[in-house]
Amino acid sequence: MKKLRSILSVLVLVFIGLNANAQKLPKFKSSIKKKVGPTEIAVPYTDVNTYLGYAKQGNEDEVKEGKKFYYIYVWVPAVAPELGVRMMSPAGNGKYKNAVVSDAYTSNKSSKDFFDTYVTLEKSSILLQSKISEDAVKSATWTTLAKNDDSSEMPKDPKGRNYNSLLRYKSEAANPLKALTAGLYRIGFTTYKTGEVNGTFVAQVAAPVKLPGVGVAKTIDALLKQIK
Repeated sequence: MKKLRSILSVLVLVFIGLNANAQKLPKFKSSIKKKVGPTEIAVPYTDVNTYLGYAKQGNEDEVKEGKKFYYIYVWVPAVAPELGVRMMSPAGNGKYKNAVVSDAYTSNKSSKDFFDTYVTLEKSSILLQSKISEDAVKSATWTTLAKNDDSSEMPKDPKGRNYNSLLRYKSEAANPLKALTAGLYRIGFTTYKTGEVNGTFVAQVAAPVKLPGVGVAKTIDALLKQIK
């Protein structure tokens, strides 16, 4: 009996250790490759901006195609060759430098709720900081650049499933709608299956070049306060 208890204790500790590791984000790597000796390695993004949030039922921004969508607004101040976006739920126990921490996250960070993330990267028709306003955002045209549901590059969720999301989008310089110019973007997130979005999350938007002045916020008002 003692031997069985000992084995069970070890298994529990291993499970806790694996779960803790699963909830820490590794370095966010770009699609750019660098040759190191005989092998090629992915170069980590130079500029990574982090947002810690909490999504709850009934607080969605829009319902599209039967799905409840939430948005995080991103101001990109200069041309970028590539943008990476990733999201993990729950937010886990990682420490993030200079993260934007929402009040909703602070109030709910001990929550064990999480959701199957599905993310989109969208570009708006607003290209100047001076043109950003609540009314302008409502009437803006939004172009979906990329989307992702499940990524094997991301940590697994607490149930051991690859249900977290990651995308990389390379600028299409010849197409004004799909070029990564300065402008207002947004990260849209929901669940893959129709249902409720509920739980803490960490979202990151990154670039392979430094972009001083990036803003990441849940609301336009909060974004304007960041970038003024």
